[in-house]
Amino acid sequence: MIARLTFGVLLTMAIGVLLKQVPDTTAKIGVSGGRVDESAVSKWSMSPYDEYALESALKMKEAGGGEVVAITCGPVRAAKMLTDAAAVGADSLLHVQVDDLSGLDSTQVQSVLAAALGQAGCDVVFCGKQAADTNAGSTGPGVALLMGASCVSHVSEVSSNEGGYLALRASSGGDERVQVSAPCVFAFDKGSEELRRPNVRGIMMAKKKAIETFSPEDLGLSLGASRVTVVSHSPPPEKPPGQKFEGADSVATVVGKLRDEANVI
Repeated sequence: MIARLTFGVLLTMAIGVLLKQVPDTTAKIGVSGGRVDESAVSKWSMSPYDEYALESALKMKEAGGGEVVAITCGPVRAAKMLTDAAAVGADSLLHVQVDDLSGLDSTQVQSVLAAALGQAGCDVVFCGKQAADTNAGSTGPGVALLMGASCVSHVSEVSSNEGGYLALRASSGGDERVQVSAPCVFAFDKGSEELRRPNVRGIMMAKKKAIETFSPEDLGLSLGASRVTVVSHSPPPEKPPGQKFEGADSVATVVGKLRDEANVI
C-alpha cells in the first residue's frame, strides 16, 4: 500500500509474507525409527495456501506500490523457496535459520516469525491459513497475538481501502467483507488465482538477490525447550489391494460391493 502525504512524498508499506517449505504433495513420505525421514523426501515445495498469500501480496503491490518481504523459518534448504518467491516478484528475502524445525513447538515458531516481521518493519502480514504438513492453522492467529494485531482468517482476497484493508472471507452465512487497519494479519484460504509462474528474467534476477539470514538469537530470542514432545510418527495403514471384475456376469457382484462395502450407492 502507498499512502500519499500532503506534501507529495510517498510512504511505502512493506507486506510481510510468511512462507513454509513442506514436502511436495506428490512426494512419498517415509517413516524411519518412529520419525518422518526428511532426508528421504524427494521434493520440497512452498505450502499451497502460502502460494495464495504470496500471489495476493504481489497483486496488492502492483495495485498500490510498496514492497513484498518473503519470510521463512527453517533449515538451509528453505532458502531455495525464498529464491523462488523472488523470481515471481518478492522484493526482500528474510530467512531465520533453524536446522530442526520439528524441535520447536508452534508458539516458538510464532515467536520467531513475529520477531522477523519486526526486524523487517512489516505490520501487514499475509500467510496461509494452515501448512500442508501439520494442518494446525495456528500461525496466523498466533503471530497476530504477539504483534498486537487483528487477524482475519480464511481470506480469499484483500485490497487497500481508505487507509485500511478490506478482506473477503468465507463464513457460515456466505461470503463476507471485513475491514481492518494495520497492524493486521490475513490468513489465506484458496483464492481465485494461483501463484504466477516466473519468467526467465525473474529467475535470473532472483539468483542474484541476497537473502538476509538470522538465527533466533540474532533476533533477541531465547526460545528454551519445546513444550510439545512427539512420541512417534507412524505411516497410515496400507490400502488393501484392488479388486478386478470382468464380464457382464460380474455386474451384480460389483453393484453389491459398491452398495454394501464402499457405501457409494
